[in-house]
Amino acid sequence: MPNAPCPTCGRPVDEHDRNVRFTLPTPLFELPDWRQAPGLWMSHETPTESVMLQAEGVGAFIRAVLPIRLADDHRLTYGVWVGVPPDLLQEAFAVWWGDNPAYKDLRLTGVLANKVLPWGLLGAPVVATVEDVEATPYCTESADPMLARVLTEVWAHDVLG
Repeated sequence: MPNAPCPTCGRPVDEHDRNVRFTLPTPLFELPDWRQAPGLWMSHETPTESVMLQAEGVGAFIRAVLPIRLADDHRLTYGVWVGVPPDLLQEAFAVWWGDNPAYKDLRLTGVLANKVLPWGLLGAPVVATVEDVEATPYCTESADPMLARVLTEVWAHDVLG
C-alpha cells in the first residue's frame, strides 16, 4: 500500500522520503528581480537546472545536498545552495564535469545560502564533500551547533509539521 499510514506518526508513508530543491539561494531570491542582478551567471539555462551561479554584489553559489535522517530509516533531502568564495567557484567549475578525477576530492567550504525550516540555518558555516562522483556534493560537517545537529541526529517524521 503506497500511501499507508505510518505506524509512528500516522502520516502517509509517501511523505517520509521527500526531496526539496531550492530554486535560488535566499540572497538572490530576495531581490526584487533576480533575473536583473548585475553579472548574473548560471551554469545552465535556468536556476533549477544549474549547479553553480554567481551575481555581482550577491555572491557565488554551488549546489549541495543536505541530508536529514528521519526515524525508521527515512530521509528528508534538501537541494541547497552553498555560498562560496569566487575562487572556490572557479576551482569547482574546473573539476565538476566529465570524468575529471579531481572531482572526488572537491571540498566546498562556505555558508548555507538557504533558510531550511524549521531550523533556519541561513549563513551557517558548512563543508560539502563528494561522496559519490556521480552526484552533487553532500553537506557533511559544520561548526554551527544547530547545523551539526541537523547533520548528525535522527529527527521525528513530523519535523516539518
